[in-house]
Amino acid sequence: MGISKELLDILACPKCKGDIHLNEEGDGLICDSCRLIYEIKDDIPIMLIDEAKKLDG
Repeated sequence: MGISKELLDILACPKCKGDIHLNEEGDGLICDSCRLIYEIKDDIPIMLIDEAKKLDG
């Protein structure tokens, strides 16, 4: 099913309140400002700062 465009439009990074976008694989939401990725499990974004993973690079 995936994340709907409407949901992506209203979601924000919980750490900096900035914009997030879907990664290429479609299994995570990326905040470029914080360099964090929030995983999507069973079509539910896990928007917890403590659960986010740091992006490489």
